[in-house]
Amino acid sequence: MSKIFIIAEAGVNHNGDIEIAKKLIESASQAGADAVKFQTFQADKLVCRKAEKAEYQLKNTQSDESQFDMLKKLELTEEMHRQLIDECWKRKIQFLSTPFDLDSISLLEKMGMQTYKIPSGEITNYPYLCKIGNMHKKVILSTGMCEMDEIKQAVRVLGEHGTTDIILLHCNTEYPTPMQDVNLRAMYTLREELGLPVGYSDHTQGIEVPIAAAAMGAVVIEKHFTLDRNMEGPDHRASLEPEELRAMVQAIRNIEVALGDGIKRPSASEIKNRDVARKSIVAKTNIRKGEVFTEANLTAKRPGTGISPMQWNHVIGLKADKDYEPDEMISHYCVNVNWLAI
Repeated sequence: MSKIFIIAEAGVNHNGDIEIAKKLIESASQAGADAVKFQTFQADKLVCRKAEKAEYQLKNTQSDESQFDMLKKLELTEEMHRQLIDECWKRKIQFLSTPFDLDSISLLEKMGMQTYKIPSGEITNYPYLCKIGNMHKKVILSTGMCEMDEIKQAVRVLGEHGTTDIILLHCNTEYPTPMQDVNLRAMYTLREELGLPVGYSDHTQGIEVPIAAAAMGAVVIEKHFTLDRNMEGPDHRASLEPEELRAMVQAIRNIEVALGDGIKRPSASEIKNRDVARKSIVAKTNIRKGEVFTEANLTAKRPGTGISPMQWNHVIGLKADKDYEPDEMISHYCVNVNWLAI
């Protein structure tokens, strides 16, 4: 089984501060995540100046600023990208960032990006999909807010431009996502309908849902995290704090091991329990040599070091090779001798 790729989504939780961004990288690395992901955009190419904020953004940010003003403060410059990539190299964790406009795709290409994460909001952006498709790189595609036909169209556009190495992420874009809206079984539907590997991008509170997704076969898990949920900004409230991220990663790694290879057989750790837990055929009463074994004078009790009760019908009707006391195991010799006689 391949290792689940865990993305610690820093997003814009750096609040535009490079030092906070570096601390997020350090935290993601210490938690054991495979990658830490940021967001690359230029506000004037991403959003109209009069565009309204999402409901969750209104709750978590200043009410008198526009979505444009909010995002403008969260931009990462080219130099900041370089510093973050260097920090990731130092911390031995993969750098990822989601581009939100065409120029940002070009910037990440310039930075040597090998995997492109397409956010849910860009899945109907034809020019965007064409440009990423032309990169011929690995793509992780979030599918929040999507109808199945929209996902199929996006995959087709990417494929027509040369990109077929695609992982689909089931996702719900409400921050935080109500449990009744998670719909993890949609992962199965995506995999069946498109024949592509599937993962899960989580916006619920807590860690149980991404852990469940791992158990259901997700190949990628993405989860927002922050240094402190009380920080000002749009996404902090729906993010994990460092110790929670660490706990999630460890739980997913445990699930990976626990899933095993699917072959039903005794494990190395439980073989020693077999004789203790199973039973053998033993004398229920005093049995004299030559007496016939019957349902009345035999029973099955632990341990399982003697004749298995699965041989019950072979033993009934045979003659005792010696005297037996209650709880004494019927000897294999007796059975073998009698079978030979038969």
